Amino acid sequence: MHLIKRNLANRHTRRSLLADASLLAGGLLLPAALRGEPASASTTAAPTAPTAAPQGPPAPSAYPQPATNPYPYFGISGAGYPVVEASCHGGYRSGSSGLAYQGIHPYPFPTLPWDNYSTGSAVASGILPAIKPLIDVQVRDTIVCHGGDGNFYLTGSTGENIWAYNRGVELWKSPDLVHWQYLGLVWDIDKEGTWEKAWRDLHGKPCRAIWAPELHYLRGNYFICLSIAPTGISILKSTSGKPEGPYVHAFSPNEPIVRGIDPTLFEDSDGTVYFTYAGANKIARMNDDLSGLAEEFRPVVLADPDHTPSHHAARCTARGSNDFGTEGAVLFKADGRYYLGAADEYEGRYSTCLGISDTVYGPYRSRHESVPCGGGTGFFQGRDGGWWSSFFGNDTQSPFREKPAIVKVDFDAQGKVVVAAKQPFVHGWKPTPVAS
Repeated sequence: MHLIKRNLANRHTRRSLLADASLLAGGLLLPAALRGEPASASTTAAPTAPTAAPQGPPAPSAYPQPATNPYPYFGISGAGYPVVEASCHGGYRSGSSGLAYQGIHPYPFPTLPWDNYSTGSAVASGILPAIKPLIDVQVRDTIVCHGGDGNFYLTGSTGENIWAYNRGVELWKSPDLVHWQYLGLVWDIDKEGTWEKAWRDLHGKPCRAIWAPELHYLRGNYFICLSIAPTGISILKSTSGKPEGPYVHAFSPNEPIVRGIDPTLFEDSDGTVYFTYAGANKIARMNDDLSGLAEEFRPVVLADPDHTPSHHAARCTARGSNDFGTEGAVLFKADGRYYLGAADEYEGRYSTCLGISDTVYGPYRSRHESVPCGGGTGFFQGRDGGWWSSFFGNDTQSPFREKPAIVKVDFDAQGKVVVAAKQPFVHGWKPTPVAS
């Protein structure tokens, strides 16, 4: 594998290098100690009822198709940069209005002012440790997968503005969660997509972008589930048995599996694989060969819903606050308990809110905020069996925005997920408390 060496004076050089680097099976080895409208905005379609799939805009065939990418966005985030003190805050705030950026690697196109998008008040108040990014690179919806080869793999929504355009699924690899190697673009919409290639209407503008891709190691092979903005889901499988692919559609190659966003997959201890998406309001079991869904979706019940208004986004309260959240579905199992949840706006923070059950279909109980500001990501185990939450930052209380990170978690006496007292990947930066 090639190491791509970078000593870049500006992002114009970086963009040129990444155009060549994106298809290489190697990348920059980075040392590190170790979604973007505001969370209250309706940035993605959401279920209007617990069992109803989101409704999208007109079919893409009816939408004018740009001949080329109409935006200045390059569509790939690239290997990124080593983390320094200055990159432990600030970051990126992507959105339909454009890209805001605060950092030390300026873009070759105009960006929007940094309007206090990450104050770090969650750190200042003590509810979140002073975590640092794993890499100084733009990644939303960060997911880390513990692969079958023992390595860890990181992916997420990449590119300079996923509300407009990106090129596909990028992947990073690490043997230890400290050093990260860029594997490049492992699935390209233009080269390997089918129905995903069409441009769609998002907030009155053309959009062709992948949202919230996840890599999963299931039954000895790697699968990627992803959503195409603003609604539509695919599941891909590796034809090589390797995380870098190549990938083909596992099923439904010519149309979305369901209309929705933010899919996730979960393999139970008996090898059964389950699929859920969006606000995690329903679950379906997959076929034994993972070539399709084995059943109709089953609605999920939250036995003791949290009706505190400040623990929900407006979209959730309008539905009665009887569900986990609005998007970013999560499903995993720890210590014999099932955890199902979704991202919501919890006291102003974009956080994953989880419920607990003794069975995968529920009912679930004890809805709670897991990692403050840690919504739209997922949970994974390290080599020692300990649990982690991935993180990217998507609210003003976060210490940074749209950068990949991880947070060590524990479970309290009731089984709720809590931030662990000891965190390996923190730094000394202390944000100034925000005046009340």
